Amino acid sequence: METNNFEEKQVEEQRVEQVKEVEQIQQLNQKSNKARLLSLQALIVLAWKQILSSFTWSKKGLTRKNVNTLVVILMLALSFWLGYEKGKQSAQIDSTPIKIGDVVLENKVSNTDNTIDFSLFWSTWDLLKNKYVDSDKLDARKLVYGAIKGMLQATGDPYTTFFDPEENKKFNEDISGNFEGIGAELGIKNGILTVVAPLQGTPAEKAGLRAGDKIIKIDGKAAGEMSVEDAVSHIRGPKNTTVVLTIFRDGSKDTQELSIVRNIINVKSVVLSFRENNIADITITKFGDDTEKGFADAIARAVASHPKGLIIDLRNNPGGYLQTAVNIASKLLPKNKIVVIEEASNKQQDKMYTRGGDVASGLETVVLINEGSASASEILAGALRENRDNVTLVGKKSFGKGSVQEFIETPQKTAAKITVAHWLTPKGNQINELGIKPDVEVELSSDDYLNGRDPQMDAAIKQIKDKLANK
Repeated sequence: METNNFEEKQVEEQRVEQVKEVEQIQQLNQKSNKARLLSLQALIVLAWKQILSSFTWSKKGLTRKNVNTLVVILMLALSFWLGYEKGKQSAQIDSTPIKIGDVVLENKVSNTDNTIDFSLFWSTWDLLKNKYVDSDKLDARKLVYGAIKGMLQATGDPYTTFFDPEENKKFNEDISGNFEGIGAELGIKNGILTVVAPLQGTPAEKAGLRAGDKIIKIDGKAAGEMSVEDAVSHIRGPKNTTVVLTIFRDGSKDTQELSIVRNIINVKSVVLSFRENNIADITITKFGDDTEKGFADAIARAVASHPKGLIIDLRNNPGGYLQTAVNIASKLLPKNKIVVIEEASNKQQDKMYTRGGDVASGLETVVLINEGSASASEILAGALRENRDNVTLVGKKSFGKGSVQEFIETPQKTAAKITVAHWLTPKGNQINELGIKPDVEVELSSDDYLNGRDPQMDAAIKQIKDKLANK
């Protein structure tokens, strides 16, 4: 107790000394500003005396000598005035946001309103290096990666992210569809780590993970502060190992735990099947590397069978490549139809059109969507509905990811994914955080799911039958 009291007394004495130092600095600043003001007033008085006593007029006006004297005195007065005003401004802390396009980064003390002193970063770096208790265990490369991630996270956009070499490798595995894990697409929605969609036939789907589930913990570790990349890193793991997710599902009163055994995830992104009455059903699970070719083969086989109608199942499809969505739309829409409108930060719009190759726009079509349909899925669903009269959307409102990211390879096998635009439907409708509402809303309950029922697919088939019966 005595030791604690002594330490507290020392801390208090140090605090008092710091307060005194701050007060002395403030007093010096006030004296300095007062001195500048007095000097300025003296100069102004001197200027007026010189004007009244020594300036001589002639028919031609002021003499050259008097003009020069006046100019010099006024310039001195102006210099003192500007110095005084600058001194006042520098004593204030400016918290006004500086636009990233206007900022000047320098490794020295800031001296302009739009300058950020980047030496602060290195000063903090040195503090960590010299004072951190386990500094010998720190990885400088990880510190730099962490700083870059923090900078991108500060945008407030969950889709603008940085990938270190390991994360970059995993991301490319995701797109190719071959990796070890549970097979679920994750995202941040309303600030909460959320399941965008479990991929079809994967351990996540088989364990009962559903689109919209909020992940509270991963193996007992709170997920609230995790980025998507951090969460993926914790969930991924070798085949036959287990990860426990604590989730909260809308409509439930409490959280629940799901134990999921990891496996090799090799997802086929396009699957063709046929329903009753020769209705073709093409399921697209993602827009990845193999999707365009897979869809081209599937739609060719479907059309060759002369189907009565077509179902495009985009449920639990988290998206993928934008260009793949455009190319698939080209198989389902006439040439030169708008698929999507990209809108940049300056509101400039870039329209992307179908390229030709339409083979199915004449077929009565239903597009199935749900809470797990996101990004490229929403682009395709919106384009089909707004460009064709024979398309009906069935299911639940989609996820609502209306932004476009550019994936950019950066040095040292790292990468960045930057949001470069928002996208709008062909008729200019914004869906970011709003989603796309189906024409026919149909719920798929937990009881339906557990008992193998699919009322959404049943409604899609009925929709096509009814439309054909009324022709």
